[in-house]
Amino acid sequence: METLDALLERTGGYFVGKSPVHAAAEQIARHLDEEGIDYAIAGALSLGVHGYVRFTDDVDVLLTRDGLDRFKAKWLGRGYVNLREGGRPVRDALHGVKIDFLIAGDYPGDGKPKPVRFPDPATAAIPSGTFRVLALPTVVELKLASGLSAPHRAKDLIDIQELIRAAKLPLELADQLDSSVEAKYRELWNIVANAPADEY
Repeated sequence: METLDALLERTGGYFVGKSPVHAAAEQIARHLDEEGIDYAIAGALSLGVHGYVRFTDDVDVLLTRDGLDRFKAKWLGRGYVNLREGGRPVRDALHGVKIDFLIAGDYPGDGKPKPVRFPDPATAAIPSGTFRVLALPTVVELKLASGLSAPHRAKDLIDIQELIRAAKLPLELADQLDSSVEAKYRELWNIVANAPADEY
């Protein structure tokens, strides 16, 4: 069991951008850039870039299927190991961090066909410091589609509610989203807008 001191050291570093998770994200971004593989950092780290910082203990990376094959062919056994044979996730052996891969063309949440898919990282990523992340409308769209389709992914809806609050996102962002998730964004925005002043 992790000691309280160890937990505070690990999480404290996270909230100032200096943690094994950040180091792992920066390292894999360098490797992907070196190989000319298009990518976008997704998940909680992308939320942080867009204004809502919450703790995570892994790194989500959007790749194409070809990009994932190329990365594994080059780097497995050279600082990264498969978590299970034939599976997608790997572990960064240096930093002890799990790397999850999202694949362009797949569907978020329950994995079933829906209007929203994981996009091509070549067109969906924007630069942000030491790595590239998903653009804001894409982050919002994917998390809403995930939370709406999979009950076990309800945290994705909370993430967007908290992002709206923390980053003061405009209601008009709904106009940039797929129609299948637009109403949910408006609903969450109104929840935040109408919350008592002392709630947040």
